[in-house]
Amino acid sequence: MRYTREELKALAPTDKTDWEHVLKLTDEEIEAAIASDPDAMPAIDDFSDWEVVIPVRKMALSIRLDEDVLEFFKGSGPRYQTRINEVLRTYMKHQLAKKG
Repeated sequence: MRYTREELKALAPTDKTDWEHVLKLTDEEIEAAIASDPDAMPAIDDFSDWEVVIPVRKMALSIRLDEDVLEFFKGSGPRYQTRINEVLRTYMKHQLAKKG
């Protein structure tokens, strides 16, 4: 479907943000607004237990999985192949740790 510029402007919601007010907010006011927002994500201040992961190159392959296993991962949403890879990586790390 194609739209003209005017049609797109008519479809787009209008911006009701008072940007002048937003730009005048102090850091404390912003933090208070975030703290009072039930939908806000919690602040991340402590990065001490984070792990840096450097992705490795992926290889395309064909693998046979039981139908119920595949449906389970697919049913958990997009990026199911990434989750399967993470399960396999966790198993691999566990096995390597057992060997020493």
